[in-house]
Amino acid sequence: MASRALNIPNLLTYGRILAVPLIVLCFFIEGRLHGSDFARWSALAIFIVASVTDFFDGYLARIWDQTSNIGRMLDPIADKLLVSSILLLIAADGTIAGWSIWAAIIILCREILVSGLREYLAALKVSVPVTWIAKWKTTLQMIALGFLLAGPAGDKVLPYTTEIGIGMLWIAALITIYTGYDYFKAGLRHMVDE
Repeated sequence: MASRALNIPNLLTYGRILAVPLIVLCFFIEGRLHGSDFARWSALAIFIVASVTDFFDGYLARIWDQTSNIGRMLDPIADKLLVSSILLLIAADGTIAGWSIWAAIIILCREILVSGLREYLAALKVSVPVTWIAKWKTTLQMIALGFLLAGPAGDKVLPYTTEIGIGMLWIAALITIYTGYDYFKAGLRHMVDE
């Protein structure tokens, strides 16, 4: 059992979880919330590595036949920790503000609701598989978060980096609504008392 918990796919998942406080720490290097250029580029580098591990942990677990219960449990948790912490971080530092906060709220609400639905359905021994559109949503969301982590530092290299990130975040939020509806529609028949 210990070897399953410490296989390479699971180590990649653990690394993604550890990346969360490191990304946040980048913005607090000066002892206060401050998204300096160095902080943003450092956070973005860690985020890119963490995002790549999201692909490889599942891929390697499948091809090496190293899937495990702890991996199945921690993988979606790691994803949600990474996304939610970055959304909160970029909202706190002002990268997203005003109406853009609603895109973040939509994404956070869907993540929490779908997690609750999956937990409820798991107790009923019902599995809700991840759809391809949900995978595309996650990919788009991660790219948007990358642009937004770069934010003003990225604007100096590629004009409108922040605006591109905000636009992609809204597209991801709209797809999030659609995929959330899909999950609830699939789970609704199991939630209604007969």
